Amino acid sequence: MTEFLAEYGLFLAKAITVVLAILIVMAASVVLSKKAKAPEKLEVTSLNDKYDSIATAMQSQILPKKEQKRVAKKKKVALKAGKKKHGDDAGKRMFVVNFHGDIKATSVSSLREEITAILSLASEQDEVLVKLENTGGIVHEHGLGASQLQRLRDAGIPLTVAVDKVAASGGYMMACVAQKIIAAPFAVIGSIGVLAQIPNFHEMLSRHGIKFEQETAGEYKRTLTMFGENTEEEREKLREQIEDAHTLFKDFVERNRPGMNMAEIATGEHWYGTRALELGLVDELSTSDDYLLAASKQARLFEITYTTKKSVAARLLSSMQLALGKSKVDRFDSYYV
Repeated sequence: MTEFLAEYGLFLAKAITVVLAILIVMAASVVLSKKAKAPEKLEVTSLNDKYDSIATAMQSQILPKKEQKRVAKKKKVALKAGKKKHGDDAGKRMFVVNFHGDIKATSVSSLREEITAILSLASEQDEVLVKLENTGGIVHEHGLGASQLQRLRDAGIPLTVAVDKVAASGGYMMACVAQKIIAAPFAVIGSIGVLAQIPNFHEMLSRHGIKFEQETAGEYKRTLTMFGENTEEEREKLREQIEDAHTLFKDFVERNRPGMNMAEIATGEHWYGTRALELGLVDELSTSDDYLLAASKQARLFEITYTTKKSVAARLLSSMQLALGKSKVDRFDSYYV
């Protein structure tokens, strides 16, 4: 009896510890969620001021005092001359947007707000630079991203996309909307293709005597399934759907960048920046840093960022969705570019 009570007490202590741990985590999540909630906001940062600050810091450490004064005076004269020529509010402006993609292109929610803000002010004399890093993902999510960039083209505002690391598949779908694409020499470009993949557990379930039942209304409501037995007819239908998505992808690229050899570039392959330039996938080899630094000599640069803090629960849910993204059962969500 004593041994039983001891074991029971130990079990009870463990159970209470687990419950308390869960309660603490839940309480912490609630507190953090309340702290994390903040109104959505649009941030505008002057990149010219940033570059000037860097230059001033360097000059103060390296140049002798006399030379510092000479440089400061020269800058002041140039600034005054520019204001006299253009006026305080005139002159070319460049609006800079950062887009970091994932499978579900979740950054599109911020991109649409950033572009709306730019369209409220920008003119045809300005330019928009999108620093894009995107390896691709779900078709319709990246299609929406491309449509957001198309809004700038439709408004007649020059659009440049800078790729420092990667614009592949859905990333290139977005990039090709721009009038000009610049890429670093070893940036990954291309991958104009469509992928569909789905695991199938039918044989494993059958070995354990488990049957999977599924009823659909509509002949092709579901093609391949994860748990049932797939037929060759269903596989062929999925191939047909993938080919159709690929055709739409190729047509979209060709419409935005006419003159390229689609038979050569739409194989699903990717190339590094130097080869992509030879194939016409990009227009210039450069990093976004060099492009912006050169532009800052002739234009006023503004980085536009739309931010909102998600609750802890929302961030956890987003992470889970991304982690499970390629395991989705929905047949359309299983297409990736």
